[in-house]
Amino acid sequence: MRVSVCVGNYAAVSYCIAGLEMRVYCMEELCYCLRENAFLLDLSVMDEGLVKWIDEECGIKELAKELYPMVRRQGALSAFVTMILEYTGLYDRGIILEVEKVLKEGSGLSGIEKRKKQIDYLVRKQQYPAAVHRYDDLLSRWQEESERGMEMPGAKVRAGILHNKGVALAGMMEYKAAAECFREANEIERNAEHYQAYLAAKRMELDESGYLSFIADLPDSYEQSLELEKRIERLKDEFRESETGKRLAGLREWRFGKDKQRYYDELEKIVRSLKDDYRNSVSE
Repeated sequence: MRVSVCVGNYAAVSYCIAGLEMRVYCMEELCYCLRENAFLLDLSVMDEGLVKWIDEECGIKELAKELYPMVRRQGALSAFVTMILEYTGLYDRGIILEVEKVLKEGSGLSGIEKRKKQIDYLVRKQQYPAAVHRYDDLLSRWQEESERGMEMPGAKVRAGILHNKGVALAGMMEYKAAAECFREANEIERNAEHYQAYLAAKRMELDESGYLSFIADLPDSYEQSLELEKRIERLKDEFRESETGKRLAGLREWRFGKDKQRYYDELEKIVRSLKDDYRNSVSE
């Protein structure tokens, strides 16, 4: 992301926004990230390191002077973010009020719920290994706070953490571990989404005979397994109609036709693209 610099210097050293895992080089980029990801922000954003970066790297000492006291007394997150947005002048008052509203509404969420939202964002960005590591840290934090007798979010939140950890593991093709996460999520909060994800992960983990034996040993799995197969067929149909699906269908025609060199050239492009996607998913 690059935006024309209007306020302050373009930093020689970037700043990584806590919780978002995003690096910014100027005030405009910072404001863009704060606005677009307001629902993910928590008090970890109010860090003295950010204010120091604004002060020393961007050269905006006047703003930094106002922000330092807010960080030290851990004031309202909404006031901290809106002060930055207002000073930069990138957005009009209406947008700033929308961001402020989102931040105030988010203040009602627990720290664990906010952290879960941040990690869920990594899953959507296909940063699977990073997400799994952070979900593990969050589950450890849950355990520690629970043992200290602290008030915890509901079971639905814990089930959601485990489910989304399973999604990340499935994205890494760690189907056995993913299935265990989905199973545990379903034990905490029984619903069709967790259970179907559990069956889907087991279907990917096992060969056909192994999966059929697995299903046969599960009580009340028949209807759910049939629904899963229907979903899989729908997804297959959607894939066949997609641009990638049609491209692969064309590849098959070239492979068994006269244009074999074109087949190998296109196949190499697809493999290269898949490798790039995988590298992006495992990098932070």
